Amino acid sequence: MSLASRGALRKVWRPLRFALSLVLVGLAGWFVAGKTSELSGATAFLAQLRWPWLALASGAELASYLFMAALQGSLLNAGELKPHLLRVSVITFAGTTIQSALPAGTAFAALYQFRQFEVLGADEVLAAWVVVATAAVSFGTLAVLAGTGLSMAASTGSALDLVGAIVGVWAVALLAVLAWNRRFQVYAVSLRVVSAIEHRLRRTGRLSEPLERVVARMRTVTPDRRQWAAALSYGTASWLADCACLMFAFIAVGAPVPWDGLLLAYCGGQLAVNLPITPGGLGVVEGSLTVALVAFGGGRAATVAAVLLYRVVSFWAPLPVGAVCYGALARGRQRKSDETAATHAAAGVATHAAAGVATHAAAGVATHAASRDGVGGDAAALAAPPVVMPLVDRRQAEGGR
Repeated sequence: MSLASRGALRKVWRPLRFALSLVLVGLAGWFVAGKTSELSGATAFLAQLRWPWLALASGAELASYLFMAALQGSLLNAGELKPHLLRVSVITFAGTTIQSALPAGTAFAALYQFRQFEVLGADEVLAAWVVVATAAVSFGTLAVLAGTGLSMAASTGSALDLVGAIVGVWAVALLAVLAWNRRFQVYAVSLRVVSAIEHRLRRTGRLSEPLERVVARMRTVTPDRRQWAAALSYGTASWLADCACLMFAFIAVGAPVPWDGLLLAYCGGQLAVNLPITPGGLGVVEGSLTVALVAFGGGRAATVAAVLLYRVVSFWAPLPVGAVCYGALARGRQRKSDETAATHAAAGVATHAAAGVATHAAAGVATHAASRDGVGGDAAALAAPPVVMPLVDRRQAEGGR
């Protein structure tokens, strides 16, 4: 993209971003204005907050992020890359902040994590595979938990009309598993289709050759059963830790936990996060969780208080942490870029100096040879650089004696 087009895009994006911010603020105000009675009742529960349980909720949310980082680390291990868990955790916090702060933030977060995995040492194929595999594992484990929650809620006779949605989630997850099991056939069909298109367009090798290299690299990125088991365990643990944060939020406000519908309502709320309506599902998650949990017997005011507390811990509190992580990664990358530039500059100076020394040495050798043969001694002395002149004069003097 040219500089002119980037400038034009910035001019369009700034007022658009301002307009989107106003719309989001208006939606939030409308949502709050329509829930004043529930919020007024929720403040009574928040006023008697139990701080030890709030600390447990915060610890559960932190564990959720660490399990997600461990999931990405286990997938990177399949490509023979073993990064430190702390570094991957910083990337996870920064990527989640991007996902939560921007409209369609999932796409921006995926691109950001792709670039950060490259900085860790992954090639483009491995970085892209880890991003896609992380999303697939998270989606698959959420589908399993949603099915479990549905079976638990079925005993109450209420499934919140989520049966169709969960069946659809299961179908998508099953198709993803089948595609992975048949990936080599998918690779072969893709290569044949691309080759046929190139032959028709008379562009042989333009796309098929890079695709063959990608496919060859993908064949080497194949987690074994132990690595898949670890990835699925980390993905499940991440969701359960986040759900535990919601459970501790209920206890922290002194409200009974609606156990029968807790897992199903939680999974429905997490599916709502991925809807590109508001950044991080802001407003959508709160509304869907509250409605679902009240339907399973939770008190209206107590449920509103618990959900608001859960969102503060799981959504709002990680935002500044992720922003700090984003800034730290940006500074580290800039520092590394500056060090690389300084190294190249020093190498260039050293090469230039070495070339100068070699030139002077060659001139001295030529002068010595000319003086020894007695041919062109004076001319060689005149042509020699100042560093070589004393050597030439001394040899001529010795010849005169």
